[in-house]
Amino acid sequence: MLAHCVYFSLHDNSPEAIARLIEACKRDLRDHTGVVHFSVGTLNQEHDRPVNEHDFDVALHLFFATNRWHDAYQVSAAHQQFVRENESNWKRVRVFDSDVESM
Repeated sequence: MLAHCVYFSLHDNSPEAIARLIEACKRDLRDHTGVVHFSVGTLNQEHDRPVNEHDFDVALHLFFATNRWHDAYQVSAAHQQFVRENESNWKRVRVFDSDVESM
């Protein structure tokens, strides 16, 4: 499987703006062919060890059955719409793609 993890830092990181981005992720990114896991959420403030990153507001996790499904997702109309409608508030976006095994 391919784990596609995206971390968004927002210009406007008010609770309302964070909630809007989370809802947009749910609306536009959840129901793509080949997705075997979808989750989206916010930074957990309770974990504050030296190794914990704190420079993001929203975390998106999509697991795809194959790279082919991920590639189709990237060019899909829903994904492109999500980017167009939300990118103006993105201060920084980091994407981590990794090959993972199911246990």
